[in-house]
Parts: sequence; C-alpha cells; structure tokens
Amino acid sequence: MYKHLLIAFDGSELAEKALKHAIDLAKASGGKITALNVTLPWSSVAAGEVALMFPPEDYEKSTAAEAGKRLAKAAAEAGAQGVSCEIVHASDAQPHKAIVEAAQARGCDLIVMGSHGRRGIAGLLLGSVAMKTLTHAHIPVLVYRE
Repeated sequence: MYKHLLIAFDGSELAEKALKHAIDLAKASGGKITALNVTLPWSSVAAGEVALMFPPEDYEKSTAAEAGKRLAKAAAEAGAQGVSCEIVHASDAQPHKAIVEAAQARGCDLIVMGSHGRRGIAGLLLGSVAMKTLTHAHIPVLVYRE
C-alpha cells in the first residue's frame, strides 16, 4: 500500500476532490501526504508595440502568498482527518517536471492529481499536465476524473 502520496494541488474544485481522495488513501494505508502547488515563473507580456510588465518581485510575492493559502487549506483538511501533510510550493514553466521532481526528492510512492480529461483539439492545444506527468513519472500516478 502507498505510504507517501504527493498531491498536485492548485486549489480548483477538481483538485479539492482529488485531495479528499488522496487523504482517504493515505488514511487507509497509514501514510502521509505532500501537497504541492506549482506556479508559473514571472514573464513579461508583449503584444505588438505594447508591453505589460508586472514587477518580478511583486509577482513572486503574490504567487507565493496565494500558493501558501492553497497549501495551508490542503494541510488543514489532511490534519482534520489525522493525516500528516507537508506543503511545498514550486515555480516552474513546466508543472509536470516540478511534480515529478518533488515526488522523487521526497520519496513519494504515488502521485495523485486531478484532470479535466480534455480531448481532441482542446487537449492538443492546451496540453495536459496529467498526461505529461504520466509520461515522465517513474512511480504510479492516480488521475482523479469525474
């Protein structure tokens, strides 16, 4: 049975449901959870002759604060069920890489994440963090879908 689950948690409704499932799994197996929130690094936006710039320091502080709120909520939910939960915030332009690296660095034996299951053109254009995680992970990945 799984003893250390990594939950990729972005605070969405689907991620909330995946978190509840991960907590139930961890509780049933006497395991623990690492909740990971991945944010995109700062970048500038330029469209034609107009460039928008949000100061990098402000962006980093803002995203870290939001990630902290999301992760505190996840840890509180796990704690309420008696499940130990470590929280981790990472910034990466490729979230699947941050998920796989965090799981490996912390010795996790299962990755849990939600997926909308986009198919066709939407899946091709938007890509799927879940699909990329499945492709690159060297441990089992449980994809929560509805």
